[in-house]
Amino acid sequence: MTDLKKIYSTLAGDAFPMEMTLSFDGQTLVYRKKTWKIPMADGTVEERGLRYGENPDQEAALYELVNGNLILGDCRFIEPGNGLVSAITVEDMLQVGKHPGKINLTDVDNGLNILKYLIDKPAAIILKHNNPCGAAIGSSLAEAYNRANRCDRIAAFGGAVVTSRPLDKETAELMAANFLEVVCAPEFEEGTLAILARRKNLRVIRIAGINRLADFEQHRFVDFKSLIDGGIIVQRSAINTIRAATDLQPATATYKGVAYACERQPTPREIEDMLFGWAIEHGITSNSVIYVKDGCTTAIGAGEQDRVGVAEIAIHKAYVKYADITCFDTHGIPYADLALEISRGQRDSADKEAIDAKVLAERAGLPGSVMISDAFFPFRDAADVGIREGVTAILQAGGSIRDFESITACNEAEPQVAMMFTGQRSFKH
Repeated sequence: MTDLKKIYSTLAGDAFPMEMTLSFDGQTLVYRKKTWKIPMADGTVEERGLRYGENPDQEAALYELVNGNLILGDCRFIEPGNGLVSAITVEDMLQVGKHPGKINLTDVDNGLNILKYLIDKPAAIILKHNNPCGAAIGSSLAEAYNRANRCDRIAAFGGAVVTSRPLDKETAELMAANFLEVVCAPEFEEGTLAILARRKNLRVIRIAGINRLADFEQHRFVDFKSLIDGGIIVQRSAINTIRAATDLQPATATYKGVAYACERQPTPREIEDMLFGWAIEHGITSNSVIYVKDGCTTAIGAGEQDRVGVAEIAIHKAYVKYADITCFDTHGIPYADLALEISRGQRDSADKEAIDAKVLAERAGLPGSVMISDAFFPFRDAADVGIREGVTAILQAGGSIRDFESITACNEAEPQVAMMFTGQRSFKH
């Protein structure tokens, strides 16, 4: 019988070459496989590449661009010497823990992909399987991380955290209280590594380039998708151009000769949440609908096939996670453990009933949230889902022939709901 624990702790090795060369009509790009010489406890040194790919039986390699550049049309891509994840050195691995695999690094990479739009504030992104499960800004890094973690404490278990500021002791203490796979920051203040070392398998990675992430905002990379038959689809990476209130468009539409316009305009706070939320959407697998409030995600729905479905799933998650954090605040245990203790006769059911009543009364903290969709609403049903839960504003791409339905839904709501368009979708697959 296969020892499942053993396969996850075994380095796969790989047969990939040390150098890879790609040619685009005479433009040559040279990549070098990344390996690290890791000092071992017994005094020896091991040279290692990636731990494994998406699963332990998949060999994988990380390559860094070391020579060449690529210009396609009017688009110039990132030049060698500006690496982030692919440029990590052994000195940057401040605590190796378990050796990193593909998903650990792609989680960090997608965190940076989101963080580059939030780099002017203390911000923390917690990711799981390449999607954010909690994201927030705050007056301090500790506040930002705590808010992001409380959004979905369940999914954050075993997640990767990327921060916009050097890690301080207060934030390190909060992180050490959780089980995380990766902590990545531009720097680590004195004393923080000793705190994080309480989690021996934690990977702690320093990426000094986070301090210049703003430089990457308008940079593109070549996005490859390999097909089952060996073919490849190549595209330019997406860029988020919704960066200020002036980038937003009023929600208007014309249908069968009748003009429609959203009557209520968003408040400054709602506009800030729209911009924050659109930056988070930029790194979420589509179809997606998210809810944000005061610079923090309240619920994230990702990767579903229909828009009303993902809007409903995000609401369901919000209620589940709100019950969990409420229980944890009150009793110091997860909501699932509380229910189990009640089923075993170890606790009075009144404790659970009180939490359930609080969650329902507060509607999982959703009232006042801004609802954000990565594409247009083809019908009003998705907008109605958020409006029923108390969202006060909606941001969507616009462009559906039925935009008038969503506009009508916002105007009919009591109180009325604001809505703005981006004029662009933000798909990610």
